[in-house]
Amino acid sequence: MPAALHPYLNFDGNAREAFEFYGEALGATPQFATFGEFQAVPEGDPAAEKIMHGSLEVTDLIRLYASDVIEGMGEYTRGTNVTLSLMGDDEAVLRGAYEKLSVGGEITMPLEKQMWGDVYGAFTDRFGIVWQVNISGAEG
Repeated sequence: MPAALHPYLNFDGNAREAFEFYGEALGATPQFATFGEFQAVPEGDPAAEKIMHGSLEVTDLIRLYASDVIEGMGEYTRGTNVTLSLMGDDEAVLRGAYEKLSVGGEITMPLEKQMWGDVYGAFTDRFGIVWQVNISGAEG
């Protein structure tokens, strides 16, 4: 497989909810491992059920990874440090992703034909993650 970008997203305790939503929207099943399963926190710690590593493998080239930020991992900043870009020429898949992932979020740019010739749109999803969708060769 060629080199590919695999975004790793951090959440404030709701990584499972976010990845179940993303999995449903993108047609993939998320996999999870908790801090407790890896014995990364003391037994009985409330963080034991939080996600230490989650993965969502949509295709060989579309993969997302996630973790909850727990005490001792540093500061969590909701959505300001990540932008995810979905790009390509499969209009049906990309339009579907835009429509489904933006549910409950805030659309910052409708999916429309742009001056560079592609159809492009952007939104922040209901979990605070910023997304861009660029459909090359689309009719608009």
